Amino acid sequence: MSSHVHATAVVDPSAELGDGVTVGPYAVIGARVVLGDDCEVGAGAQVRGPSRLGRGNRIFPHASVGFEPQDLKYAGEEVFLEVGDGNLFREFCTIHRGTGVGGGVTRIGSDNLFMVYSHVAHDCHVGDRIVFTNNATLAGHVEVHDDAVIGAFSAVHQFCRVGRHAYVGGYTVVTMDALPFVKTVGVKAACYGLNTIGLRRKDFARDTMRALRQAVRILIHSGLNTRQAVERIAEEVGTGDPDVAYLVDFVGSSKRGFVKAPPGVRGERGGGARTVEDGDELEDVDG
Repeated sequence: MSSHVHATAVVDPSAELGDGVTVGPYAVIGARVVLGDDCEVGAGAQVRGPSRLGRGNRIFPHASVGFEPQDLKYAGEEVFLEVGDGNLFREFCTIHRGTGVGGGVTRIGSDNLFMVYSHVAHDCHVGDRIVFTNNATLAGHVEVHDDAVIGAFSAVHQFCRVGRHAYVGGYTVVTMDALPFVKTVGVKAACYGLNTIGLRRKDFARDTMRALRQAVRILIHSGLNTRQAVERIAEEVGTGDPDVAYLVDFVGSSKRGFVKAPPGVRGERGGGARTVEDGDELEDVDG
């Protein structure tokens, strides 16, 4: 099965199109672009290289994928974009290649949804099955781990990380790492407990959710410093569950610190502080 390129589209001779690729009207495929089988490039969309996209990616009209980074230190060096399979890049989405000083490559996994006007800057590493809601923005060098949700009009500061199954709410400004498995929300970002609804939708076991809830409470409500909190998690929760172990490793490897509770709800040690979890229901941290 061959590819289908509209008569008004422009495809560089060095581009490689897999079987079943469709390129719409007035789309532009630049030099050294590789599109895997069954990819679709919509009307007016542009893909620049060097970029390699896997199978079944859909680039909607007027999206911009693989252009050079918006970084004043970029001096035209050869940098790359690598994309997995089955991603959806909706209208006016922008994805940029890496920089020489930042590792030289922007990496995106598979089965992600990038909604209208979402942006992934240079040298970001994005995992699988992530939802970027409208106007969600990543600065350079950001990591977003699998199954996270980045809310509408939110922004993640450079060099920050967003953990697995994290929920970053709309209009949130993330300037520290957003913990995995929890809800991080607000212009002055704060952690509002376990992402219970999201984890239930992903069929997390009750025992795992209970262990994660206890570990998160220790991290953000105990008043302990990070080292002390990790030690208490090991004592009271244990790290035999792989998700708890990942949470502990995420915290231990943080270079920017992580988002904690909003002002007024962080408890002292053993202080029985209260937090908002599971919708608007208040529940006792120590209860």
